[in-house]
Amino acid sequence: MDYVKPVDVVQNMAEAGKVKNELSILNILLRAMLSGAFLGYATTLAFTGAVQTKLDIVGALIFPVGFIIIFLMNLELVTGSFATIPIAVLRKKTTVPLMLRNFFWAFTGNLLGALFYAFLFTIYLTHLGHIDVSTSALAQKVIQVAESKTIVYKELGFDGQIVMFVKALLCNWMVTVGAVMSFTSTATIGKIVAMWIPVFIFFAQGFEHSIVNMFAIPCGMMLGADISFSDWWLWNQITVTIGNFISGFLFTALVLHYTTKPKEQLPELNK
Repeated sequence: MDYVKPVDVVQNMAEAGKVKNELSILNILLRAMLSGAFLGYATTLAFTGAVQTKLDIVGALIFPVGFIIIFLMNLELVTGSFATIPIAVLRKKTTVPLMLRNFFWAFTGNLLGALFYAFLFTIYLTHLGHIDVSTSALAQKVIQVAESKTIVYKELGFDGQIVMFVKALLCNWMVTVGAVMSFTSTATIGKIVAMWIPVFIFFAQGFEHSIVNMFAIPCGMMLGADISFSDWWLWNQITVTIGNFISGFLFTALVLHYTTKPKEQLPELNK
């Protein structure tokens, strides 16, 4: 059997978090750029499936391929690291400054990779401006999604910030569970199936993932969505990133660290 028990899964995650923090800045940046681009590929593939079938659930079934590529290639996706690296810190295998260093450069690389793919995808979709985006169902899908991730929240005001934050919490809870699931098997097919489940769950329900949004919103802007730079960051990117971190740390890293610690390491009260 290739199943890995939860106690060993969390220990392996701690070791992986330690290794991530020991990477050079250039290594983190390049791995993160690939992740941002690959997640952009997965998003446009999901949109294509949804447009062609007129069923968003089909897009959700397709979307996990991007995460699977990223985790199997051991690249840097900051939202997954929001659980993996804190576990390494909690188990004293690395330090908070190194964790923050990884988060900063991974976030930067994810952003650069997502923007690069958005730029290339816009060229492809519009044929360098020779195709009217109003005639493209796929372009209209990207624009509609981008505006739903910014303008809709802005119109709700403070309530929009709360809704966005909650959707970010719900999203990265599943994304980080997907990262955990990648450690539950030693076989490639086992890892693929295990990761597919939680990632499908978050995408199918339209929750907010900061790296997906690094592609979807700028791409929508490039295609003509009525979104400003401040709309992107103030009415999505900042709040969603914070929500993604909090859920990854609190709901996944902290809980798994505590529940899989050896009994002798638990507080005296709980023995």
